[in-house]
Amino acid sequence: MGRDFYERYPEFASVMDSAPVDFDLKQLCFDGPEDRLSQTRYTQPCMVAFAIGVTELLYSREIYPQAAAGLSLGEYSALYAAGVLDRNTAIRTVALRGKAMEEAAAGLECGMTAVLALDREKLQTACDRAAELGVVQICNYNCPGQLVIGGEKAAVDRAGEIAKELGAKRCMPLKVSGPFHTRLMKPAGDVLRKHFETITFHKMEIPVYFNCKGGPKAEEESIAALLERQVQSSVYWEDTIRRMEADGVDTIVEIGPGKTLSAFVKKTAPSIRTYNIDTADDFEKVAAALKGEDL
Repeated sequence: MGRDFYERYPEFASVMDSAPVDFDLKQLCFDGPEDRLSQTRYTQPCMVAFAIGVTELLYSREIYPQAAAGLSLGEYSALYAAGVLDRNTAIRTVALRGKAMEEAAAGLECGMTAVLALDREKLQTACDRAAELGVVQICNYNCPGQLVIGGEKAAVDRAGEIAKELGAKRCMPLKVSGPFHTRLMKPAGDVLRKHFETITFHKMEIPVYFNCKGGPKAEEESIAALLERQVQSSVYWEDTIRRMEADGVDTIVEIGPGKTLSAFVKKTAPSIRTYNIDTADDFEKVAAALKGEDL
């Protein structure tokens, strides 16, 4: 991940070379092993470093966003793009976040399941009915027809069964290492709250749409409090995209491997044009398109 960028662009290489982490981020991104890269304590700083590097490249071409958002971990990349967190602070913070989330999940038999074609109210009913077996919550509102539940495995499995009884088309267990975006992550939120007391949040240069609100923050709300809340509460991605569309956003650039978020955008607000930057070749094509040049 990112090797082609590293070899072609000094701005990107600078981000990877200077990442303030206690492991060889560059080697892990480029060579794996994949099972280690997939551990959230490593995934988080690697993904954010990648996103920061690509954002720097866009800025070097004088391509600047008018708003920013990111799903879960991506919210930190969005805050970097908005000038709220500097490069090193963003990467250090998500490295801590990843470790705290792993520790909060340690010893828990947890699960997450994607639920297809069931409305929010019925899925909440399923969670409420399964709660006698443990914690289960709707943790991701991804797009119309796709919600994700998470928590303690027995409760999640039972909620999935009830969801099918209530009309869900399909319930797909997901491979995850923790009950992310549920109240079981409160210990991670506590760690982040203490960390946020030691860092500087700079003035927001562009609006950021926050996961736990599905939109921008109110004037009186603190970014630190929203980020503490984010790790242990639902991600309202569908709401975020609908709010961005209502606010006039007509083009979204997804930075990172795959096209998952772009697919969510297309299902939620098909009028919004999407681009994806996964490879260096993608970057050149997207930069040219955004600047109105011939591809």
